Amino acid sequence: MESPIRARQTLALTLLSLLFFLSTSSPLHHLLISNAERRIDLSSHIVKVYLTLKIKNADSTPASEVVLAFPPTQVDHLATVEALATKGKRKKTALIRLEVKPTELPDAPNDTKYFTVYLANPLNSGESTTLEVLYMLTHYLEPFPAEIGQSEPQLVFYRDSALILSPYHIKQQTTLIKAPSTKVESFTRVEPTNRAGTEIKYGPYEDRPPYSFSPILVHYENNIPFAVVEELVREVEISHWGNVQVTEQYIVVMLVPGTQVFFQGVSSFRHLLARLPPRVHSVYYRDEIGNISSSHLRADSQKSELEIEPRYPLFGGWKATFTIGYGLPLQNFLFESSGDRRYLNFTFGCPLLETVVDKLTIKVVLPEGSKDPSAVVPFPVEQHLETKYSYLDVVGRTVVVLEKKNVVPVHNSHFQVYYTFKPIFMLAEPLMLASAFFLFFVACVAYLHIDLSISK
Repeated sequence: MESPIRARQTLALTLLSLLFFLSTSSPLHHLLISNAERRIDLSSHIVKVYLTLKIKNADSTPASEVVLAFPPTQVDHLATVEALATKGKRKKTALIRLEVKPTELPDAPNDTKYFTVYLANPLNSGESTTLEVLYMLTHYLEPFPAEIGQSEPQLVFYRDSALILSPYHIKQQTTLIKAPSTKVESFTRVEPTNRAGTEIKYGPYEDRPPYSFSPILVHYENNIPFAVVEELVREVEISHWGNVQVTEQYIVVMLVPGTQVFFQGVSSFRHLLARLPPRVHSVYYRDEIGNISSSHLRADSQKSELEIEPRYPLFGGWKATFTIGYGLPLQNFLFESSGDRRYLNFTFGCPLLETVVDKLTIKVVLPEGSKDPSAVVPFPVEQHLETKYSYLDVVGRTVVVLEKKNVVPVHNSHFQVYYTFKPIFMLAEPLMLASAFFLFFVACVAYLHIDLSISK
């Protein structure tokens, strides 16, 4: 009877020891932030936050992860979170991009959300490293008042904390907020707080425990109109006969902070600038009515810029739907891999400068007969396959579909789509056409030589 009881006690002690070891070895317990500086840029509709963290391992075990904390009010507006580590000293300093993934931790206070940064090399006991973190927020500025007259300035709220939300103890920290102009109506003071021109400085603050939070509110003028792409569908069709055809369908809405209904505010959008790949040809710009001639293309071997003008000026809340199409030389974007493998190297994101895309869908249409498609994208996206039928297709063309929400200019990076294609399939359509013409002429010859008259 005593043996089972002792066995259970031994097992319970073992589990408790294991849990204690895991809790003490967690990255939240043995890291210390000796210095933190946060720079918040409010000069555009995309809030850009630059965070510099000097991290020290205060434990005896190596650390390979650093956890970033975000309040739940910001998580839904996060467009990207990037982290770089500095390597070397002084003039030989280099930046190394680190992997960042969302994570969940038990007993998160106030529904705090987390991202884990994976270090390139484990941080040994007593060592320090510096992380450069960039994250961006979209649709985060709050208009106040919500409605204004035509001649009134447009004011917005920015909400945050004077203290950096972190699961670690921070020895010293400073926050700098840059407004688009000196016209700041009001801001919360958490001493020491100073303002000089367009910049508001919070701190330095000393020895703040984990999860310290001090809410602040900045009320400032923002009269800059901006365009938001509610939905963009880019179709990239590959033809091994030497062309890549791109079709982009836009739904654009013009937003002005503080404008909620038509004709509120005096700002409007009259021009949009799209940066296209170099060596474009056969460019067109049209909407549901037809072709729009109010566009100007400047193209050379290095870049191509298309300045487009909507059919009518866009005031706050107005929408425009249009399509941009163009062709590209195949040799600049399609490359050979091993064997019969090929890959398309193209740019993700939106060609329109400084725009936010609420929903972006990229469809890469592969030639008929392509097999084993796979996409390599430098950030998380949703992927699936479709089938599209075009002229003279028999089994259809494989379409690789990539979808991502909340796309910002930093997502304008290259991605690759790999697939297997045998050159013999290029002869399929010419042989079908030749066979069709041959059968047509045979039918004509047979018709001319057949006597269809009724003999008596």
